[in-house]
Amino acid sequence: MKALALPNARLAVMLMLTATFFIASSTLMAKLASDPRFGTPLHPLQISHGRFLFAFVLISAVVTATQQKMSRPNLQLHTARSLLGWSGVTLMFAAVAFIPMADATAISFLNPVFAMVFAIPLLGERVGPVRWSAAAIAFLGALVLLRPSPASFEAGALLALGAAVFMGLEVILIKRLANSEPPLQILFVNNAIGLIIASLAVLPVWQMPSPSQWLVLAGVGSAMAMAQFFFVNAMARAEASYIAPFAFTTLIFAAAYDAALFGAWPDVVSGVGALTILSGAGLLAWRESHLKSAASPSE
Repeated sequence: MKALALPNARLAVMLMLTATFFIASSTLMAKLASDPRFGTPLHPLQISHGRFLFAFVLISAVVTATQQKMSRPNLQLHTARSLLGWSGVTLMFAAVAFIPMADATAISFLNPVFAMVFAIPLLGERVGPVRWSAAAIAFLGALVLLRPSPASFEAGALLALGAAVFMGLEVILIKRLANSEPPLQILFVNNAIGLIIASLAVLPVWQMPSPSQWLVLAGVGSAMAMAQFFFVNAMARAEASYIAPFAFTTLIFAAAYDAALFGAWPDVVSGVGALTILSGAGLLAWRESHLKSAASPSE
């Protein structure tokens, strides 16, 4: 299957880091949608619906403005990816109802490790010792941030772990789609399917949002649309097993938002976890750069 974008590991990393910034932004605004200061807290299913609704509106506007031509989409693959993505988001919001948000977030962001593992049988990628080591280091950093305790194995933790599995599988399907369809088409089709799923799911719990909540929901959807755009473009330019662990940097952006907006500065444990995650991602970047330099003739 021919890729539609030229491989470029360095650009893929930059695109993924930008995606994680917007992912953290979307999560932050989803948190605000449940804040009583903006009105009666919205149900997680309604926040998820707003996320898909406004993302679809924004992406549709871009498709119309750019007169994007659509090729024949793989609807079976798109539907599977959309179901996985919606399921991951739903489980994540459900987990927050049982355990602290920081714990749920830390567990759910183990999805890059699952993505790397799934890439072996599903994409036929070969994962060498350096990538395994880098993934293990990143995994350790996530565990440090989680602060394991007996409470980590409650029902909420299992829901968050399920979210990580679904999101890891979604990464694999995004990679397969990115190798065969234009990024904007992928975003348009997936958000259209996701909106249908979310609209059906939200019916039993729908309530009219306040004006402030409408603005927050618009922010959730817009940030997620931007995150998806950069994420899909990153996946089109590097192997999933290489680029997926960089998604761990979302945790660092989330910590920065907490410090800047809520005065929740990270403690020593959080700092160690974040540095450990960055070390794993840095090892991957060094390995890819080293291999590229060795394979390229001197100019």
